Amino acid sequence: MRRVSKITAACAVTAALALTATACGKSSDESTSSDKGQMKIGMAFDVGGRGDNSFNDSAARGLDKAKAEFKAQTKELTAKNGETPADREQRLESLAEGGYNPVIAIGFAYKDAVDKIAPKYPKVDFGLVDSVSDAKNVASIVFTEEQGSYLAGVAAALKSKDGQVGFIGGVDLPLIKKFAAGYQQGVLDTNPKAKVQIQYLSTGSDLSGFGSPDKGKAAAKGMLDKGADVIFAAAGGSGAGTIEAVAGQKGAWAIGVDSDQALDPALSKYKDSILTSVVKNVDAGVYDLIKSVKDGKPLTGVQTYSLAKGGVSLTTTGDHITDIQAKLDEAKKKIVDGTITVKTTL
Repeated sequence: MRRVSKITAACAVTAALALTATACGKSSDESTSSDKGQMKIGMAFDVGGRGDNSFNDSAARGLDKAKAEFKAQTKELTAKNGETPADREQRLESLAEGGYNPVIAIGFAYKDAVDKIAPKYPKVDFGLVDSVSDAKNVASIVFTEEQGSYLAGVAAALKSKDGQVGFIGGVDLPLIKKFAAGYQQGVLDTNPKAKVQIQYLSTGSDLSGFGSPDKGKAAAKGMLDKGADVIFAAAGGSGAGTIEAVAGQKGAWAIGVDSDQALDPALSKYKDSILTSVVKNVDAGVYDLIKSVKDGKPLTGVQTYSLAKGGVSLTTTGDHITDIQAKLDEAKKKIVDGTITVKTTL
């Protein structure tokens, strides 16, 4: 690390701008590993961070796998509610300056920051999950959330006693609407007479809906009171509150998201009420990017993880969907072969 410090110092005092740019560019490139050649991986989590029982934890699993396999050094930084765009930019820049490569941003809220910071560090490989960047050194890792949600809708319709189901979205944004659209389509294709209640916990730039279990719980209670007996929450950490509320209602089912929430230690006491989870294999996308950098062939451009490629799926923990698995398999086949086109908007 002493060599990096000297180069950084040189950058600060070099008079010629051209020489400064060249030296600093080299510094970013060389600082991607330690003196012993150890890989350094930087991860910028979204609100909730590691331990959110959902989206961020799925990304963390990919990071942990790579860390163990490649004996890498890692650094994790986490977004906070109410922060400014500049905060996200500074977080990414600090990782790039610190010699971490790749630097992976978890969540669509990092798009503008990645668009601004990645071009400044052309020798660093960036990853952006759940959004698309045009920067040449960025791998945009996206998923067909609507396809997994369609299967959840089929399951909900088949398990509901009277066709009253619900969807709770963390924030009213296009990404979350993909979950809602797929879910509603799956429900109505299975039972045209069903009713789907849809509610979002926050809107616009207010991302608190992803980290407010109390809001998730209150929204679920409202839906249960109106007759819903299956509720799917795509709401990050807020989903834990939804699951808690559903578990308190006899005969009701919750559907988890991003991770297999029935296996999460923090939600273990509610596992018998979790019908299934729509798993978005963020860990696979994260690991694939890290491995590509390790192999010297970094991924760039849009990397799509679809139902056909195992990017999204339904979990079977607890065997709660065993009795309807054949119908779920049939729906999956139709999506994969193109017989069913799943909507991405309501």
